[in-house]
Amino acid sequence: MNTQTPCYCGSQKPFSECCMPYISGTEKAPSAEILMRSRYSAYCAQNVDYLLATTHISTRKYHNRKDILVFASENHWVKLEIVKAIETIVEFKAYYLDKNLVPHTHHEKSTFKKEGEQWYYVDGKWF
Repeated sequence: MNTQTPCYCGSQKPFSECCMPYISGTEKAPSAEILMRSRYSAYCAQNVDYLLATTHISTRKYHNRKDILVFASENHWVKLEIVKAIETIVEFKAYYLDKNLVPHTHHEKSTFKKEGEQWYYVDGKWF
């Protein structure tokens, strides 16, 4: 992705000024919603290291590097919609096309936890 093109997360900011600083590790996401947006962008960019690093240690063992990479790479990510965001909960819909170009919506209410200056994804409930 050209860093001046709009960010994957839908913010309309350039990727280089939106999610890229979080994914590259030069900045820490200041809120659960921003972390959610950057994790969506990481799926789009197939950055599994960032996805694992921002998953809370208590639930990281349930996430497999290979499975994340397959899910991220076999799907074409279309759009992120934040339904509702409060301090530690973000409800979102991620729209994507599978490898057969069948449209899907991943609707989830995610729980996040802040430790020190770092936000982490803990888990989610799918709808």
